[in-house]
Amino acid sequence: MNKVIELKEVWKIYHVGEVEIKALRGLTLSVRKGEFLAILGKSGSGKSTCVNHIGCLDTPTKGEIFLDGQNIAHFGESHLANIRGKKIGFIFQSFNLIPSMSALQNVILPMIFQGTSKEERISRSKELLTLVGLEDRMQNRPMQLSGGQQQRVAIARALANNPEVILADEPTGNLDSKTENDIMSLLSDLHKKENKTIVMITHNEKLAKYAQRIIHLVDGRVGA
Repeated sequence: MNKVIELKEVWKIYHVGEVEIKALRGLTLSVRKGEFLAILGKSGSGKSTCVNHIGCLDTPTKGEIFLDGQNIAHFGESHLANIRGKKIGFIFQSFNLIPSMSALQNVILPMIFQGTSKEERISRSKELLTLVGLEDRMQNRPMQLSGGQQQRVAIARALANNPEVILADEPTGNLDSKTENDIMSLLSDLHKKENKTIVMITHNEKLAKYAQRIIHLVDGRVGA
């Protein structure tokens, strides 16, 4: 399989006053096209920093990050933002929906930044909300939706620009166990039926079993 994302000897070092914090310590991993990968780790293992680097939200102190074979480790923010908009769809634990917008408007938003025509934006948003089972909730605002429904809107939004990679950061962290299973089944279907590449960050070993492959993160590097 082709590698979509590859991190090679990535270090991320933060300085808080005189204290040096090594969040990533020579992290090396790759994501293959069309796979469902779970990155499993406890609090403090470097998961959040790993997400930021895979998702082009941060640049490493040293090391290389390849996206579709291109080294993006030291790209500027505007260049990285353009890459994120086109190639990566984000699903967050806290949903990150805009409260004043309807479900439909939340899904439309990422397409506006990519210059998609109005007709196509509306058509695709309706199609995606139907895909995630919210065809009767398109005009509802986030506060009028359950947690599971809000996460479904977030998944539809992540798919808006047809990204190569869906990056799911603790996607069921705020949900009850039944809704958690529903969301994980939806992600599995997206992987199997839509052939989407999914990278899921989690501390939950049960959720990690939905993935094809599991990487354990320990102290900022791949562990046993």
